[in-house]
Amino acid sequence: MSVVTKKAVIFIMALLLGACGYHLRGALDLPVGMKNVYLDGGSTPLREQFKRTLRSSAGKLTNSPEGAGMIIRIFGEDFNRRALSLSSRGKAEEFELFYRLEYELLGSGKSVLMSRQPVEVRRDYFNDQQDIIAKESEEAVIRNEMYQQAVRTIVDRARVVLEANAR
Repeated sequence: MSVVTKKAVIFIMALLLGACGYHLRGALDLPVGMKNVYLDGGSTPLREQFKRTLRSSAGKLTNSPEGAGMIIRIFGEDFNRRALSLSSRGKAEEFELFYRLEYELLGSGKSVLMSRQPVEVRRDYFNDQQDIIAKESEEAVIRNEMYQQAVRTIVDRARVVLEANAR
């Protein structure tokens, strides 16, 4: 097979993958109003997750509200952990992680697109007392996934609002 033929086959495969709707995991099809988003408030992990999510979808988290197509205002972010069950020695064996925040969506002219809405994410995990170090890193991974789910929920709701306003 010649070099030109190989390149042609690769090009055709790329076109076919694009035509079937293939996209990278985590990538979203963002409306124009969400290509530049300003996040007002929020913790560092939440901001980092917003950056990753928008970057993977050809969007950008801006540093100022000027020029942003949408402003997401975060209120009352709260992360809690509570024991669900105890061992016979009184050590916590199972935990519930609970993450809650409220947000509102503003358009580029600071008009309210969606009034304050809550987002809640809960996760349970088993805390094996024999493997404490691994469980600490497991909790960090679960927390990151919870931030990711919260961001995904906000972005999905924002997409629906923008698409409804475009009609």
